[in-house]
Order: sequence, then structure tokens, then C-alpha cells
Amino acid sequence: MAKNIYVGNLPWSATEQDVEALFASYGEVDSVKLISDRETGRARGFGFVEMSSGADEAIAALDGKDFGGRALKVNEARPRPEREHRERRPRW
Repeated sequence: MAKNIYVGNLPWSATEQDVEALFASYGEVDSVKLISDRETGRARGFGFVEMSSGADEAIAALDGKDFGGRALKVNEARPRPEREHRERRPRW
């Protein structure tokens, strides 16, 4: 079963290929998704990596590791909390 990993404190210049290469040395990477701002398209500095093998080793080895001048935050991703449904109103 694949494990979803949260990766935080990424440098703005990091690409999905960079992150995949970093995690690939610990096991099989199924997918990498870096989160970007909806309005500007700029990276938000975090993302998710899904691994089918080697996830625990990657978490242990990469948490706190320097990547692009920043200390990574790496842990198992928690499920997104349910959001209260509210009727959307225009923002203006």
C-alpha cells in the first residue's frame, strides 16, 4: 500500500523532478505533487510524495535534511480535515 508523505519548507526553486530524485534513492516514488498558489501560480513551499516502498526510510532520513539551503520537514501526511460546508458568497 502506498504511503503519502508531506514535504514542507521546500525552496521556491524546487521542481517535482528535484523532489522525485531526492526520494527515489529510498524507494519507489509513485507521484509527486507540489502545491502552488491559485492566483499567482508561484510555489507555496510544500508538497506531497506518494511512495509504494521505502517511505519510512525516506521520512527518517530526510526530515531536517538541508535541501536547497532549507531544512526539510518530512512526515507522514495526515488526512485533510472535513470542512464545514457553507454557502459561497461572492468575495466582492
